[in-house]
Amino acid sequence: MTWQVGHETRTAGHESRLSSHAWYSRCDMKREKAHKGGLMLIAAYHLIKGTLLVALGFGELRYLHRDLAQAVAHWVDLMRVDPHNHYITWLMERIAKVDAHRLKEISAGTFFYAALALCEGTGLALRMRWAEYMVVVTTASLLPIEVYELARRPDLARVLILLVNLAVVAYLVWVLREGRKKPRANSR
Repeated sequence: MTWQVGHETRTAGHESRLSSHAWYSRCDMKREKAHKGGLMLIAAYHLIKGTLLVALGFGELRYLHRDLAQAVAHWVDLMRVDPHNHYITWLMERIAKVDAHRLKEISAGTFFYAALALCEGTGLALRMRWAEYMVVVTTASLLPIEVYELARRPDLARVLILLVNLAVVAYLVWVLREGRKKPRANSR
């Protein structure tokens, strides 16, 4: 008796090899599905972050030739926040120093970071190997800054951000090492 398995034709004498082959195939499929889910989660995060950054960049451009301090004061009033709050006072002092040139620079940086996040997210969603490397390099390159900020002003939010970014880098390095063992068809 013969049957077709993938591109191979098997005969009746190879049943045990076939059943073990099928078991390994199921394990590989489960692992691939788990990899895909993790990569899709990271891709969704980057796509959402990129989209929000594009919106923020356009919002910054909207205030290019307007009084930014007056706009922030209006929002503070609408949200019923105490205008004499320490943080609001600090924010207003910082915003008063932002001129049109500085706002253009901030907007350009926001759009660049948005393009990077959208590129990473799209590449991960399409399961491109270069995107995995790109996310590892960009995320790992910012880890020293996060460690510095955590040492300077430790708080729970900074610890969580650092831990999440460490987990993303570790996961993607693991995925890249696993992928080196078995090359994908679409690793352009």
